[in-house]
Amino acid sequence: MLIEQILKTKGGNVLTIDASQTLAEAARFLDEERIGAVVAMSGEGLAGVLSERDILRQLARHGAAALQMSVEESMTRGVITANPTESLDQCLGRMTDRRVRHLPVMRDGKLAGIVSIGDLVKWKIEETRAEADAMADYIKGQ
Repeated sequence: MLIEQILKTKGGNVLTIDASQTLAEAARFLDEERIGAVVAMSGEGLAGVLSERDILRQLARHGAAALQMSVEESMTRGVITANPTESLDQCLGRMTDRRVRHLPVMRDGKLAGIVSIGDLVKWKIEETRAEADAMADYIKGQ
């Protein structure tokens, strides 16, 4: 299964936030959208990914003053990305090795979608079930 196939089913809509916004604004946005991480953009380009964990780290270090810090100061930079032609297994492996939960998907230098570890595990389970069902049908047919 390719990431492109997952995005066709899931959709390519990606919630983003401007890297110049404050952590207070980002926290409200995450809460309103009921998501745990958001892609941070600077201009037209991908700047990083901000997660709830990033916000908590800044709060632990700086107290309430952290809420006035910018997303850019707190986000994860050097984001690992995927491209639509990669396989589910390639991306799962990369996410496991690098200990990340979200992979922005880039097509021709533009943000085309995002997949989470939960998305990929769900698809992997479905793929495994389909293989098991096919094997059971094959055995029954013998």
